Amino acid sequence: MSKNDSFYFDNFVNCIEVSKEAAVYLHGVLEKFNPAVLKEQVAEMHRIEHKGDQLKHLLMSEVARAFITPLERDDIVELSHKIDNVTDSVEDILINFYITNIRVVDDSAIKLSGLLIDCCKATSEMLSEFHNFKKSKKLPELLIEINRLEEQADNYYIEYMRRLHTENAEPLRAISWTGVYRYFERCFDACEDVADIVEGIIIENT
Repeated sequence: MSKNDSFYFDNFVNCIEVSKEAAVYLHGVLEKFNPAVLKEQVAEMHRIEHKGDQLKHLLMSEVARAFITPLERDDIVELSHKIDNVTDSVEDILINFYITNIRVVDDSAIKLSGLLIDCCKATSEMLSEFHNFKKSKKLPELLIEINRLEEQADNYYIEYMRRLHTENAEPLRAISWTGVYRYFERCFDACEDVADIVEGIIIENT
């Protein structure tokens, strides 16, 4: 693989590593939740998210001026956009905690954020293998693993939403935590979207 080609695949990995960094940061915030410093933590999360934006802009600039690309331009742009969505979705979770003024974190959020780290790790491993998609034996297993983690998150979502609406939660709490669970669901869906794009590219090119 040429240096020019490797730039694209390396960028995909670097961007999803930012997503993983955001997920790890989110998990740490929720484990030691302190609403008094949440505003500062939202700002730190945005700093992490901005790193991903900068990497995405580098890729878009390269695509715009490149004569030949290792994948179809539309596929490169779409995959980059989907990866960026993962980081944005993680940031949205923390912003939601701040906006809705949640004061106490439920164990369900800590469990979901831990699972989100696993999902981002699997997505990162998948993108690390992506450059070798015509020969990699590990890549199909990672695609399945991401799907498994997304399904597990769906099961948690149903369980937690059911619990929220059957345990006589206060109306404001029910509204706030419905938002939390939906934002988490978007994160896992975003990881699965990345896997779906990769799988589609593999099918098109093999």
